[in-house]
Amino acid sequence: MLTARDMTSETGGEAHRQDLRSRAEAVAAVAAKWAVAVDRDARFPEEAFAALRAERLMGIMVPRASGGEGASVSDVVDICYRLGQACASAAMIYAMHQSCLACLVRHGAEHDWHEALLRRVADEQLLLASSTTEGQAGGNVRSSAAAIEPTADGIRLDRAATVVSYGARADAILTTARRAADSHPSDQVLVAFLRDDYVLEPTVGWDALGMRGTCSSGFRLLATGRAEQILPAAYERIHPQSMVPVSHLAWSATWAGIAAGAVERARAFARHAARHGNGTLPPGAVHLTRATASLRALRGLIAASLRSYEQHADDGRALAALEFQAMMNLTKVEASELAVGIVMAAGRACGLAGYRNDSEFSIGRHLRDVLSAPIMISNDRILANLATTSLMTPVPASLRD
Repeated sequence: MLTARDMTSETGGEAHRQDLRSRAEAVAAVAAKWAVAVDRDARFPEEAFAALRAERLMGIMVPRASGGEGASVSDVVDICYRLGQACASAAMIYAMHQSCLACLVRHGAEHDWHEALLRRVADEQLLLASSTTEGQAGGNVRSSAAAIEPTADGIRLDRAATVVSYGARADAILTTARRAADSHPSDQVLVAFLRDDYVLEPTVGWDALGMRGTCSSGFRLLATGRAEQILPAAYERIHPQSMVPVSHLAWSATWAGIAAGAVERARAFARHAARHGNGTLPPGAVHLTRATASLRALRGLIAASLRSYEQHADDGRALAALEFQAMMNLTKVEASELAVGIVMAAGRACGLAGYRNDSEFSIGRHLRDVLSAPIMISNDRILANLATTSLMTPVPASLRD
């Protein structure tokens, strides 16, 4: 297994981070230009992903030995934050892609088939999608109904994929499945199927309030491949070590980016109002102060969780520990709730100008997009699952604990 140190030691330090930020800024400028059209037409953010590929940002976490840049999870989270300020759908798709990539890097890089896929991601800038929700199970991603079926020359999977975000545009799909027909639903594997390996039969469309450009439709996934396309690690290890922490950190950064974009609009409105009101701030300025303070708290929450992940990233047992998993899940819950509150406060700071869709200070799209945050992997489900852990975890006696 490739360790987190292997994933991050090759980044080249501050010069590489600055280079990544410069490239992310270039992509964000493109994404912002097309964000309204992506939202209005509920279409895939073509222009943003053309720019991501042009800037070679799709495979940055692939180790240098496999043709990538060996970038860290911190680098990816920072890019998600920047993209979230420009186009929420583009940022969310990028976050989901990088979560898939993190699973491949950590759990498949030493396996020939998956190492070859990593090389292709770096070389061809492939887009990876995930399929973890299924049928009536909904958001219970640790339970699979469909099972891997052996065939004469490989494997087969027939899966009711309730949601496959941007599935029709992906170059490959990583999907969970039961290990075998007689396996328990929680005995899961993660399989990588290339575009030529599968057919997606549409079952549910995507006409949502926000995050419209993620194109999160439902499909029947019919796939065939070879047994070696199954990642060697069981999903019960992949889920806590990679999928949960990386996805929750990247999603949280995306939501924080949306909130930051809304706060920036509120700041622009307050400056505009002051210029046209003899220096007098608008009545809603107090809400800008609250939004700014909450954004600072949100950024601090994500930064603290990110540091904790990187401190434990080479220790599989620490990552799987109940306390660490609870922290990562609560990061998702708290970040999603905070982000909604920040955007609401920014809207109140702008008043009617923020409420109108035809205003340069409108935060309508930001609000609709960020409202997905508590719903995507339901906060209620997460909190219910954490109830037992909360009972077992004592309240810290010191601020240093």
